[in-house]
Order: sequence, then structure tokens, then C-alpha cells
Amino acid sequence: MTNSIAIGLGLLILALFALDALVLHLDLPVFLGKQFAALIEYLSFWR
Repeated sequence: MTNSIAIGLGLLILALFALDALVLHLDLPVFLGKQFAALIEYLSFWR
């Protein structure tokens, strides 16, 4: 992955979070946090 692609993806993710906070009100950070916690629990099962 080149630096320009990484910067572009980072800006796209930041724009999505900003759009969610200002317009959509879908609580994406909370949803992603819950999904990440579920993933950690799933992976700890296979440990």
C-alpha cells in the first residue's frame, strides 16, 4: 500500500465518522466498538 492510498483511506474513514456525527446519527463509533468487542471475544475462544 502506498502512502497516498493510506492517506486517502484514512481521510475517507474520517469523513465517514464526521458525516455520521453531523448528519446521519447512526452511532457508528459505538456500533464498531461493540463489533470489535465481539470479535475479541470470538478470537479469545479459539485461544
